[in-house]
Amino acid sequence: MVESAGRGVEEKDEKGNKRLTGGKGNDRGTPQGGVISPLLANLYMNRMLKGWKQTKRGEQFQARIVSYADDFVILSRGKAAEALSWAQATLTRLGLTLNERKTSIRNAGKEQFDFLGYTFGPHFSRRTGREYIGCSPSKKSVNRIKEKVGEHLKPSNVGPWEEVRDRLNQKLRGWKAYFGFGSPTKAYEVLDEHVEERVRHFLRRRHKVSTQGTREFSRQRIHGELGVFRLQGPLREARS
Repeated sequence: MVESAGRGVEEKDEKGNKRLTGGKGNDRGTPQGGVISPLLANLYMNRMLKGWKQTKRGEQFQARIVSYADDFVILSRGKAAEALSWAQATLTRLGLTLNERKTSIRNAGKEQFDFLGYTFGPHFSRRTGREYIGCSPSKKSVNRIKEKVGEHLKPSNVGPWEEVRDRLNQKLRGWKAYFGFGSPTKAYEVLDEHVEERVRHFLRRRHKVSTQGTREFSRQRIHGELGVFRLQGPLREARS
């Protein structure tokens, strides 16, 4: 992560707790989210990747490097420590440092790690119970879209339901478009349940319903008549 001099940057840890880093005592880096940050990230990463290729580190470490902006992982067969040392030395020469909190060596066959919103590593099949190596939306990514749904469905959002719903559906469809790879079923279930709860609470307050609203705003009505997008797909009709 990059930070600016003179003002702090708000981050969230793995538990979702907010904290402020950087600030007046920090005199290195650029603001996270700033216009210049992506450009500088690409320039420096390009130099690092060029050095990786020219010095044939992939062959030396039996590894591949995967990067996006200023985030990267090195996938190595048995020489992860050597690859990490090379990355640290190379970035030091470029005047950069690795984020120690986000840097670690993991055995991907036995341990999970997060990258670009996904969790990679061992997973268990819900159908057979067997372990397999795969990926799924990370808990942080799920919590983040939950927060966005909650922010959108605040009582202060007094627009017509059609507008509220369409904007909500846009957020959900966009999230699914990115997190449709790997094994997202569990995340979809969690999010659908959360969305139903938040929509029900939103409409219950708007229409001054004194009960919990489960009868007035059932799951079928929320995803049917009210038109809220369901990540798991359309509800199946109950058989008589």
